[in-house]
Amino acid sequence: MQPDGGLIGPLQYSGAWMWAGFALLAVALGWYCFVFLSTRQRRPAAAAPFTTPSDLQGLKETYLQRIDAVAADARAGLLSSRESHQKLSLLVRTFARDVTGVDAPRMTLAELEGYPLPGIAEAVRRIYPGEFGMEPLPPVPQSAETARQAVGQWN
Repeated sequence: MQPDGGLIGPLQYSGAWMWAGFALLAVALGWYCFVFLSTRQRRPAAAAPFTTPSDLQGLKETYLQRIDAVAADARAGLLSSRESHQKLSLLVRTFARDVTGVDAPRMTLAELEGYPLPGIAEAVRRIYPGEFGMEPLPPVPQSAETARQAVGQWN
């Protein structure tokens, strides 16, 4: 028989187990924070202030000459119809970038339509079938006229 019939307390665990549990919890929380923060969309860096060109008329004339040169190269057979349409689209987009600072050459049509670029998105939409469509492609002079209108009507 035992001399004292009282209760015996629970066995004590080592303090190292408690700290190991806290460390494991910290690692798990750190992992979740890392995954959450690394998969968030980054905010775009603030764009440098853009100043509109002082000689808009001269810029328009330059781009109209380039559009005419693409049309002439297509007539002469130096460019295929698809290449001509691609160059016309790039000229219209580059003009928009030079006038507004919006990086239009790198945008999709849907992205262009989200910006207030008068006539540019519509011109690119009309030129798209010549760039990416199935044969027969639209005539190059028609697409060149669309590009001329987009550049010429810019205010």
